[in-house]
Amino acid sequence: MEPKLENNVNAPLESTSATDTRLDAIGVLKRREIEARILAPVLDALGREFGRDRVLEITRRTISDIAQRHGQALRSEADGDSLSDFAQLLPRWQQDGGIELKVLAQSDQELSFDVVRCRFAEMYRELGIPELGALLSCNRDGSMISGFNSEVELTRSQTIMTGASHCDFRFRRKEAGAW
Repeated sequence: MEPKLENNVNAPLESTSATDTRLDAIGVLKRREIEARILAPVLDALGREFGRDRVLEITRRTISDIAQRHGQALRSEADGDSLSDFAQLLPRWQQDGGIELKVLAQSDQELSFDVVRCRFAEMYRELGIPELGALLSCNRDGSMISGFNSEVELTRSQTIMTGASHCDFRFRRKEAGAW
């Protein structure tokens, strides 16, 4: 008899509880590496069986949903839902040198920074799966901030993952009627 697996797709896959530090102890960069080492061969096998484009689209949607829930959980952890509150969470991605950034503007209404080094991109290249980096990491960002605060919009025109010199993160709180 095969074991019965619970299908709880709404369970958070990111550490978001102040009392649950197990995942935070290893950091986001290491988590993404562990995920990539497992997902890359699974996605490859599923792609051969069901078609790569279809499998990658389903994966993109699933990761986006996970990121949205992660953003909601981060909002619960933060002192509020302003961009200043969100900025206080950035050290999670900086842990273990995950990203190096240059802050350009920071307030409750705006957070702009450039990522000038991305060890996430370096890690995906080292694993030989650079094409999966954007899918497994970069594509989370918009959904995560939307979950954190649906009144915040992310604009990003380039990423290191896709070959640019830096990632340009521009978060702005939508003003009523201004967008």
